[in-house]
Amino acid sequence: MTDLSKEKVSIIISKGSLDGIYPGLIMANGARAEGMQVNLFFTFFGLDAVVKKTMQHIKVATVGNPGMHIPTVIGLLPGMSGLATHMMKKQMEELDIPTIPEFIAMISDTGAGMYGCKASVDMFKLKPEDFCEQIKSIITVGQFYEMAQGGNIVFT
Repeated sequence: MTDLSKEKVSIIISKGSLDGIYPGLIMANGARAEGMQVNLFFTFFGLDAVVKKTMQHIKVATVGNPGMHIPTVIGLLPGMSGLATHMMKKQMEELDIPTIPEFIAMISDTGAGMYGCKASVDMFKLKPEDFCEQIKSIITVGQFYEMAQGGNIVFT
């Protein structure tokens, strides 16, 4: 018998920072490379990854981010987020990691489904035309669970 949980994964992206968006995109890309069915569900600030106006301006969170290994007070300094973002993007470019818009397009081109969360879209007063073309539709949490049924759900 085939283990369906290894054939389908639905990934929830809820954070709007580089370090909150990239893990889900990397996992989705890897799952597609393994031949798995993939659905990405963007909710709350994770919507920034697929909103045309914001998707190219995602930054690293320097305040309250223990992974930065800097004191919070340093992260508060003007320009720290921009500096950290610049450094991280430079490292990613050296490793040939695509930008968020490129990654979104690449993953979508492999057949992954990409969806926005209706509650978050309504809360932020977004419209369908605000989203990049890769978003198939805006769906409810119930619709997401129906889509995810029979597979794993990963919350990043």
